[in-house]
Amino acid sequence: MTKIEFKDVDFGYDADNLVLHDINLTIDKPGFYCIIGPNGVGKSTIVKCLNKINIPLKGKIYIDDVDISTLKYHDIATTVGFVPVFSQDAFSMNVIDTIMVGRFNHTKTCNKEENLRKVYEAMRLMRIEDLGYKKFNALSAGQHQKVAIARGLVQETPVLILDEPTANLDVKYQVYVMEMLRAVSEKRNLIVLTISHDLNITAKYAHKVIMLARPGKVYAFGSPGEVLTQENITEVYGVKCRIIEDVHVSDEDPDFKVTIPHIILDEALMDRAD
Repeated sequence: MTKIEFKDVDFGYDADNLVLHDINLTIDKPGFYCIIGPNGVGKSTIVKCLNKINIPLKGKIYIDDVDISTLKYHDIATTVGFVPVFSQDAFSMNVIDTIMVGRFNHTKTCNKEENLRKVYEAMRLMRIEDLGYKKFNALSAGQHQKVAIARGLVQETPVLILDEPTANLDVKYQVYVMEMLRAVSEKRNLIVLTISHDLNITAKYAHKVIMLARPGKVYAFGSPGEVLTQENITEVYGVKCRIIEDVHVSDEDPDFKVTIPHIILDEALMDRAD
């Protein structure tokens, strides 16, 4: 089972301007993990440290007890897949070939037919089969996002990071993508890490929530019910709110019920710093 550990991690562009400060975090079980917090608390920065795009000023990051600073980028890419917030790639390739790029680490172990099968599976999962032969750089922003997620899925890494996977998607596909990512984490025993700005979607679909707060620290880590409390949201986001407990009953098993916090936002608490 893959394990991720952050130990006393600081990151910044210099020691006087830290984005992350004293990050200590252990993820040792598969599941769907959502990273939340206001702008500027280091949500994208922390995942970029995990795949070695950012190098910490202090502390260590371990994958399966191996210090990632000792690993080559290719070695990290076999364990950690990454889908950025919005692909700026201006590929002139068609969608099939664009997604096939995600199979780079499998070219030595899988033949072309197997790689294509994986690409088509991801396209079906993202409901973009009709886009296969269209040029990537001719797609809409929402279509770009779906292709980018498919490219992440075909990497088949035990850890998959998605930076705001629902960006540029309408509400229907936001819900579908979050449902799908939770299901993928369960069926494939993956650690799926996402960055999210929607607290209610996070509350409904995340197995665990990582709440970051200024100055780039882990404020809370646990189940949605443990993290998404009125006190935490008011303190971290500076917004008054109410929490309603929404009881969800499983369609497959009426006796299985889950209580999901539903956040109703109230007034913003503005101060001079704002």
